[in-house]
Amino acid sequence: MLGACLLAGTGTQAQPASLASAKLTGSARLSVFGFQVYDARLWTASGFTRDSYASHAFALELAYLRDFDGAEIAKRSLKEMQGVEAFTAEQGRRWLAEMTRLFPDVKKGDRLTGVYQPGTGVAFLYNDRPAGEVRDPDFARVFMGIWLSPRTSEPAMRTQLLAGASQ
Repeated sequence: MLGACLLAGTGTQAQPASLASAKLTGSARLSVFGFQVYDARLWTASGFTRDSYASHAFALELAYLRDFDGAEIAKRSLKEMQGVEAFTAEQGRRWLAEMTRLFPDVKKGDRLTGVYQPGTGVAFLYNDRPAGEVRDPDFARVFMGIWLSPRTSEPAMRTQLLAGASQ
């Protein structure tokens, strides 16, 4: 099962054991102005609910359909995070620096996966290899809110990703 493969043996502490039996909950494709950007897949364990997603461990995988600069991914992520929840300018500077440090340039076919652990942070995998982690629960919650928050800029994508989740 891909969920187990994503999480096995990565060496980061932010990988919750509760995701060892993760199942695919939903998937969606992001297209912007007709350009296909990435396919997203949400992996969750038993007990996950859409209305309290930030209280559960999960993994969100993005499989890129075109090439992107890692620094541009970081900048766009911060902009999306601003729509999810208010945060201070200092948090924004710190979070942008963390994302710029962690997000590699991606080519078509590359995968970035965020493994969310509530109250702890998020670990990132690049093509199933550890890329680093941000041990900041506020960052992790707001970052994952880009896709899963009711305030996402892509509500149809949210609905597709959470299709198999309980309310």
